[in-house]
Amino acid sequence: MNDALIAAVVKLVREAGKATLPYWRTGVEVTEKADASPVTAADLAAHHILNGGLQALEPGTPVLSEEAANIALAERAQWTRWWLVDPLDGTKEFIAGSQEFTVNVALIEKGEVVFGVVGMPVNGDCFYGGSGLGAWREDAQGQAQAIHVRVAPASAFTVVASRRHSSPEQESLLAGLAEQVGDLQLVNVGSSLKFCQLAEGLADCYPRLAPTSQWDTAAAQGVLEGAGGEVLTLQGDALTYEARESLLNPFFLALPASAQWRGQLLSLARKLS
Repeated sequence: MNDALIAAVVKLVREAGKATLPYWRTGVEVTEKADASPVTAADLAAHHILNGGLQALEPGTPVLSEEAANIALAERAQWTRWWLVDPLDGTKEFIAGSQEFTVNVALIEKGEVVFGVVGMPVNGDCFYGGSGLGAWREDAQGQAQAIHVRVAPASAFTVVASRRHSSPEQESLLAGLAEQVGDLQLVNVGSSLKFCQLAEGLADCYPRLAPTSQWDTAAAQGVLEGAGGEVLTLQGDALTYEARESLLNPFFLALPASAQWRGQLLSLARKLS
């Protein structure tokens, strides 16, 4: 992988993140999309920067963005390499004034994440990485530090979760996991930062048994895979991004690839699938 391409995407993600900030904590107007999810002028400002910037970086490589996702399966099925973009992940956090929103860009090839970049507009940090490439957290001054998952809990087993989304299946999984590994420490984090918590070794597992879309996960999956993690369906298969009619993901588990408790988690998950 060309390091210059990753660096160019990091720069573009930072630019898009800066474009969201004039709308943050300003009582920005919220409209509702067809699926009832919210969208703001900040989402659209970041989308326009990313869409134009990525097309300039790699002319001819398609861009699938949350804000321009109405592309027929017949067209998407012809793609072998494309950008998968969430211009503002965590719109509800953004609207609420939280700092836990991100800008996400992933490069996909034949349904697999090549690398992903996750930017935090408020503090200027960026996470980036990919399978076989490693993973880093870079601060606003451009100082990068390699990050890696932890393979055993530091003390309590830490599960990172969404502030807003759970399900009966997820609660059942967590109850079963607690029986296996002891009391769980739950950490609530918004947007794709849940994956980044794992990638930095700050948490042990992120189960998601509630709906997500492809653009919600791909970039941060790249970071996690670069840091030694993996994202699996409840059947134990890798989460992939090949063209499908629906852009929704199956339920998934994000975890360190070499975790000692991996088999126990997958056994619990298969009972729910």
